[in-house]
Amino acid sequence: MSARGVLYVHSAPPALCPHIEWAVAGIVGAPVTMPWVGQPAAPGQLRAELSWQAHPGTAGAIASALAGWNRLRFEVTEDSTPGCDGVRHFYTPDLGIFTAVTGASGDIMVPEDRLRAALGMALRLNESIEDQVGRLLGTAWDNELEPFRRAADGAPVRWLNATG
Repeated sequence: MSARGVLYVHSAPPALCPHIEWAVAGIVGAPVTMPWVGQPAAPGQLRAELSWQAHPGTAGAIASALAGWNRLRFEVTEDSTPGCDGVRHFYTPDLGIFTAVTGASGDIMVPEDRLRAALGMALRLNESIEDQVGRLLGTAWDNELEPFRRAADGAPVRWLNATG
């Protein structure tokens, strides 16, 4: 069984680009060359997108490999497969990593127990429910990444199919 997903590197220093490709190649087991272009939202930085097909869990492995390279901004998605939920991972230098389960349409799915806990936290901390739900949905990551996403409209995408 294989899964499909996309790695969006929203901003990376040019010196890290080959290291990103090497890290992803080590995970998917195939050579990776990404179409790096300038990132208008962060002059001097580069961006790239890579659509991939590999084994389920690849998105998590990519996110784990790249998280902590504190000069990167990225997202990596994995579509659902039989027996596996879809997932999105976000990373920014200021916020760190955020991971969420996604539905078939790409929407973030919040498990019942996490929603109940967030409602309880809102009451205990005298915070708004909106703030707690925003934490569950990764709103801070979306807000930080959105200017980089908009700058990437029309960016070239490369497909990678791992074998084995």
